[in-house]
Amino acid sequence: MLNIGDTLNIEIKYSDSREKFKCKIVDRRGHQLLIDYPVSEKTGRTAFFLDGTQIKVSFFAKDNAAYMFESEIIGRIKENIPMIIISYPGQDKLIRIQRREFVRIDATVDIAVHPINDEFKPFTTVTVDLSAGGAAIILPPNHNFKPQTQIFCYLVLPLSNGEYNYIKAHSKIIRIIYGTKGTRDKAPIQFIDLKEAQIQQIIRYCFERQLSERKRGM
Repeated sequence: MLNIGDTLNIEIKYSDSREKFKCKIVDRRGHQLLIDYPVSEKTGRTAFFLDGTQIKVSFFAKDNAAYMFESEIIGRIKENIPMIIISYPGQDKLIRIQRREFVRIDATVDIAVHPINDEFKPFTTVTVDLSAGGAAIILPPNHNFKPQTQIFCYLVLPLSNGEYNYIKAHSKIIRIIYGTKGTRDKAPIQFIDLKEAQIQQIIRYCFERQLSERKRGM
């Protein structure tokens, strides 16, 4: 489940700031993980934790599902690089993160829209925003879409590691937002019956976009 080189997200368990940190696994030794020094997502600075600090650790597995476990700072060690030792409870103690409410972000993502039964010609467009529950898309001129129309959507999600996730989503148009002053109409859509792996892929994309925007805003 966890491998050397994987990225971990760390949050101090008993803290009012809710600041989050990122690090990578350098080595594994039994029920201990050796990580490089965590970096604050907010400031970009290296963090220093006291031994005994209780932390919550989350990560994305290869199936794009998100997992969490509780851990503790055990100590420090210096080999090729300075490292922090944290406890690892084992794979059977990992908690899969369930996302019942999905974060919606502003995002321009390429999307192809196809009919269910040849009601219209397929077209390509972009999203205005995106979440694992749905999106808002820009509609073509002179369209005849109505609320509750069901469609197939094909999204391309670029990831920070250079890879792409391709999502096919059976979707439903929720409503039509008519444009003003020459702007195009938009349609919020709801994704129907996405597989768990697809949901996690969209969550991962949204998460990476949030991190990228936060870094640009520093």
